[in-house]
Amino acid sequence: MWRSMKRNWQLYALIAPVVIYYIVFHYLPMYGVQIAFKDFIASKGIWESPWVGFKHFERFFNSYFFERLILNTLTISLYTLLVSFPVPIILALMLNEVKTKWFKKTVQTITYAPHFLSVVVVVGMLFIFLNPSTGIINHLIVALGGESASFMTDPKWFKTLYVMSDVWQTMGWSSIIYLAALSGVDHQMHEAATIDGASKLQRIWHINIPTIAPTIVILLILNLGSVMAIGFEKIFLMQNSLNLESSDVISTYVYRAGILDAQYSFSAAIGLFNSLVNFTLLVVVNFIARRVNETSLW
Repeated sequence: MWRSMKRNWQLYALIAPVVIYYIVFHYLPMYGVQIAFKDFIASKGIWESPWVGFKHFERFFNSYFFERLILNTLTISLYTLLVSFPVPIILALMLNEVKTKWFKKTVQTITYAPHFLSVVVVVGMLFIFLNPSTGIINHLIVALGGESASFMTDPKWFKTLYVMSDVWQTMGWSSIIYLAALSGVDHQMHEAATIDGASKLQRIWHINIPTIAPTIVILLILNLGSVMAIGFEKIFLMQNSLNLESSDVISTYVYRAGILDAQYSFSAAIGLFNSLVNFTLLVVVNFIARRVNETSLW
């Protein structure tokens, strides 16, 4: 190994910052995970705080909010996966068939642009467009004979608004990897299929999709492996006291318990439980994918 490192030291030097980053910010902080099994007392520190076993886990499992947090987290994550995952694939397949370069570049620019907007801007746009009295969406609804609605405070609209805005913001950027995979499709296969009388849809179904199938499977595994790790920022910005029953997820509850209420051990236990569920899902989905089509992360 040392001989290999000496011979390829430039490559090791190139990857060193990434390795150092993960060690410092991801592995060393794991030392603090033990507070999930302790009653953390700041004056005593992590090591000297008393052990309490699974007390904080039991408290979370028996809490009033447990079912709501799990249900909301899973619902939003699976809803997002169900809608957001196939849209970039469809967009990439459609763009791949466009032959007019200026039109293709225009569509790509329009769909990529939202990715560079911050979450704060996107949520701000939602509040402006969906304002009950001044929002353009409610003006259109009223003009068509409907009644103005308060979308941002209505619990039944929260999940749909979250998912659809996520699709709008991420579909263009997420399609890049599929477009890159589609660039590896052998054109001779398309020519042979055309000679055999295959239509464009048949060529997409039997040539393009099987070509990018390994990429789709890998990204699906990664998405399912993080199904409980729904993003905090956007949920928190869209959340208010009126839509809390639909918007309260594990990450926002951890914020309230750990940061606002200073229940560090309790919030650490919730975070550890969340991470263990994600890790288990990742391993299980990867195992299933490897058995089904021999494509997996490891």
